[in-house]
Amino acid sequence: MTQRALIDSADGLTSEEATRRLQEFGPNTVGQPRRRSVPSSIAVQLRDPLILVLLAAAVLTSATGDFTDAAVMGLVVVVNSSVGVWQELRAQRAIEALSALAAPLARVRRDGGESQIPAYELVPGELLVLSEGDIVPADAELLEAHALLIDEAALTGESVPVGKSADPSHDFAISAGTVVVKGRAVAVVTATGRHSALGRIAALLDSRSQPTPLQRRLAQLGRVLAGVAVALCGVVLLLGLLRGQPAEQMVITSISLVVAAVPESLPAVITLSLALGARQMARRHAIVRRLPAVETLGSVTVLATDKTGTLTTGQMRAEVVYTRDGAHTLSERPDGGGLDCAVADLLTFAALCNDAQLTDDAHLGDPTEIALLLAASSVGVDVAGVRRRWPRVAEIPFDSSRSRMTTIHRAGNGFLTCMKGAPEAVLRCCATDPDSDGFAVRAHAQAATLATEGYRVLAVAVAHRDHVPLELDDAERQVALLGLIAIADPPKENAAQTLRACQRAGIRPVLITGDHAETALAIARRVGIASGKDVAITGRQLEAGFDATTSSVFARIAPEQKVQIVEAWRTGGAIVAMVGDGVNDGPALRRADIGVAMGHRGTEVARQAADLVLADDEVATVVSAVEEGRRIYANVRRFLTFGLAGGASEILVMLLGPFLGFALPLRAAQILWVNLLTHGLTGVALGAEPAEPGSMSRPPRPPRESVLGDGLWARVLRLAAVITAVALGVAAWGHASERPWQSMLFVTLTATQLGIAVGLRAGSNLRSNPFLLYAATTSFALVLAGLYAAPLRELLDTEPLTWTETTIAAALGVVGWLAVRVDAVVTSRRDRQDRFRPTALRRTKTSRARPGMPHLLRGRSTSPESTERRDVSS
Repeated sequence: MTQRALIDSADGLTSEEATRRLQEFGPNTVGQPRRRSVPSSIAVQLRDPLILVLLAAAVLTSATGDFTDAAVMGLVVVVNSSVGVWQELRAQRAIEALSALAAPLARVRRDGGESQIPAYELVPGELLVLSEGDIVPADAELLEAHALLIDEAALTGESVPVGKSADPSHDFAISAGTVVVKGRAVAVVTATGRHSALGRIAALLDSRSQPTPLQRRLAQLGRVLAGVAVALCGVVLLLGLLRGQPAEQMVITSISLVVAAVPESLPAVITLSLALGARQMARRHAIVRRLPAVETLGSVTVLATDKTGTLTTGQMRAEVVYTRDGAHTLSERPDGGGLDCAVADLLTFAALCNDAQLTDDAHLGDPTEIALLLAASSVGVDVAGVRRRWPRVAEIPFDSSRSRMTTIHRAGNGFLTCMKGAPEAVLRCCATDPDSDGFAVRAHAQAATLATEGYRVLAVAVAHRDHVPLELDDAERQVALLGLIAIADPPKENAAQTLRACQRAGIRPVLITGDHAETALAIARRVGIASGKDVAITGRQLEAGFDATTSSVFARIAPEQKVQIVEAWRTGGAIVAMVGDGVNDGPALRRADIGVAMGHRGTEVARQAADLVLADDEVATVVSAVEEGRRIYANVRRFLTFGLAGGASEILVMLLGPFLGFALPLRAAQILWVNLLTHGLTGVALGAEPAEPGSMSRPPRPPRESVLGDGLWARVLRLAAVITAVALGVAAWGHASERPWQSMLFVTLTATQLGIAVGLRAGSNLRSNPFLLYAATTSFALVLAGLYAAPLRELLDTEPLTWTETTIAAALGVVGWLAVRVDAVVTSRRDRQDRFRPTALRRTKTSRARPGMPHLLRGRSTSPESTERRDVSS
């Protein structure tokens, strides 16, 4: 049975009926990823290779009768697994919250008017209004269709769009998940959610999140470090056996050292950092749809953006009209007084060739078309009246490749053809000027003049015919030019400031638009993308083989050429963020390293193709997201510095201790306790550090640079050497003075690492991340509990220290803090000096710039992977 019977009226459902049907049929959702249960999360944590090593060590320890160390190992497993599960659950909740923010919208008729609702609220019998760029949100049957083409590749794999009509005897059904690539339609919803075609397919799939590229690289790093640690711990085992230590004790110590040397909490910390970073971006109106975008944003080098609504206000206003009588400024006559009939006719026909709607509650449709309706209304045109007087009977919708729109209306015994579009596209269809007064030539020149002033210019033409041509394309021939309408869309107040911030951060802004070259250049100069000497590259010049990386302004660009521009920059080694809003922006958004879509103005196709959705339609939000991406990446490197330096120092203490007379510098339980306190709570706190001062005044990191690159390995080794020297120095002093040297070593090793964590802060303001101070204080309190709390003291086999001994060991944590700060100052000074050295003497190597590459990219290494699409996981 067809769902057409469910239609209450042409006004659509009432809100009450829609609510009732929503309860009856359920929400319009399909294929939601199954949330991992707590037991499953625990099982995943326990399958980690490092945790398995620790469990094996606990079993072996129990077999030797050392139940104390076995209990400590069990405690470490429980705590690490609990922290991992907690972090995973927080990350899941953050991603689910982002998914709700990115939920698609649907345009429907309810209660006699049109409105937008979340797509999951659609119910059978709903009247759905579709236009170019929409993703069909539910299965439906067409009631009205105008030049409708549907892309069904998502369901059928067919790459050619399919024409649809509202004739029940033909193909009038459309399916959820397909895309409107052309035309417009009204349809009645027949099936939603799991009962739709897309829902039935989704039920067969199991969608699971994949690790991000950074997570995979760090997991690989962990395996490498584990291998190195195993080899070194083999050396420790051998040295202990040669010195006569019990074999069981040395085996347990060596295995514990493997776990202590590698920051096994790193994957959990990274997952939480990325997810919470995405949530932080959402607070700044940047909704992350794919988690890898968070880490990629920090290395963006090129920001390709549209003009209308992105750099400009998008609140368009028709200011100037040009007819045979000359130019008229509409703003001077807000009531339409004094305007001649030619102006009224021009705006009347512009209102007819128009799909926008003006309602009391909101204005629906394209901003340009809304501006035309408002202009017509301002001069006294009754828009609703003229649409009733000349009802539309056929149309050729706007197409980017044609740059014009044509509608056909019944006019008495004949028909009226109305056309609007880019001046050159309309003028090509115009008949020879019957009055031979050169109006078309003058209009062409006037359009160029208005474009240089930053206006978006549209031409309007009409034709009266006795019948509708059999081929609609014939209706576009021999039309008569009525005039031009110049629409003002000034730059946003913060556009120039935002783009200057991009340039300071080493990001090159690029303007890509379908507007006239002079209009594009005028806006580009006002916002700082172009200077007076710059020129725009047009679509025709790209076809002729012009290098797309030699300009920052592109005009009269066809949709497929946006992909060409993105690919040109990526081939040159750039990391490209592409901002788009239209259905034809989808391919370019997917080909870019970061696809960015507009939340309000963008089509559903653009939003679904993007990695990042701007909820406020502000390009400044992209800059904020880039800053957040840099912050997250810097915090990952901060945690690696802290964790690897601590792990390396523990290995060095165990390796060098026997040579200083310490048969067993630290027991297995003590190593694990130090690792738990430093890599756990404090490591998570490092991930909450704010952005470094000046992070947006530095160029992006090179795309191929390792997360341990740019001197991080050397810094880790330097800090590890400081921790080792301080810890062994205290132990040697305690041993020589017959003090409890092992407990002093235990406290000093932990305190120095915590000092390094505090020293790694992004700035000097202690209040910028109070969680780090709380975490370090809590960790040190637990160290002291290991000395003075009897149950812990027995587990860890420590001895109480005197007040003086405790104070000395704790105070040496300041050495860790000083080591980080001094190292940062020395490294910064050396880098500044290195900039002024001759190129041949510089410590860092830079790759040779390719001929013709922009200055921004010179000296940057290029990645073979950069010419391919993002990772599958993204």
